[in-house]
Amino acid sequence: MTQDTPAAASPRFRRYAWGTLLFTLGVVAWGAFVRATKSGAGCGDDWPHCNGHPIPLEPTAKTLVEYLHRLTSGVDLLLCVGLLVWAVRTLPRRHPARTASWVTLAFMLSEAAVGAALVKFRLVVDDDSLARAVVMCIHLVNTFGLLGALALTAWWAEGRARVALRSQGLAGALLAGGLLGILLLGVTGALTALGDTLFPAQSLRHGLAQDFAEDAHALLQLRVLHPVLAIVVGVYLVVSGRMLAASRPSPSVQRASTALAALFGVQLLAGVVNLVLLAPVWMQLLHLLLADAVWLAFLFLGAACLAVDAPRRGVLDAGATGQPTLS
Repeated sequence: MTQDTPAAASPRFRRYAWGTLLFTLGVVAWGAFVRATKSGAGCGDDWPHCNGHPIPLEPTAKTLVEYLHRLTSGVDLLLCVGLLVWAVRTLPRRHPARTASWVTLAFMLSEAAVGAALVKFRLVVDDDSLARAVVMCIHLVNTFGLLGALALTAWWAEGRARVALRSQGLAGALLAGGLLGILLLGVTGALTALGDTLFPAQSLRHGLAQDFAEDAHALLQLRVLHPVLAIVVGVYLVVSGRMLAASRPSPSVQRASTALAALFGVQLLAGVVNLVLLAPVWMQLLHLLLADAVWLAFLFLGAACLAVDAPRRGVLDAGATGQPTLS
């Protein structure tokens, strides 16, 4: 154990961190269910109350869907507060898991603020405004940030080495490109899902006609971009992942690279199925969860590659200094 490779947290803390991540994934999926079923106005434009009451009276089905999302989000907030308090009480000041737990709570609070804005400004149900599209993009990026901070809290709680962002050579550039690609893909995916909800296609041919109509809504025009971007980003991630695995010969990098390639392959297949089946709600939720899994696999790949104790070899590290190497 060194300053760069901090001690692992207690087994109970590690289980709590991983459990909070899994619970948050469920909350995210239920939030997508709220959007896909147009239940976002189930509590009206009232927040945090529901139709003027702390507990809804004579709720409709959509009210229950929205209210359950609010309840689980509140539980998730408490879990993140508990994670931070536990980290502050038991981990040293410079422990990366402690730092990540602070970032987790910040993203959780901003997630609540974005959710409240969607409700208060009525950017829900059938609203197809530019404002809703922009807030949806912000929501997606913030959700990725929340999941990423939680995942890294659990990752570093296992006693893994902290990361170094400088002197990473081409490996660092490849990871930066992958980060940008995944965020762009996630944003276009969120807009595509919104377009599928607002403008459902009756058939595959009808959907294509919608996308290429001269008067097509901007959300429909962007819908064509997502599958193209998915192929480009997917190829980039798989190729760069194999290059990184060759450059960083450690078991963690190898596993993360393999998982990333496998998950993206499944995600592309799910995207095709989603298109053919005309985006049923259950398929939208599965597609979202796979996107989250790809994001987490990429983060673990980056954390393993950039770890200060990661061995190096190959041309990706030409010009990089100050890190362990293999001959």
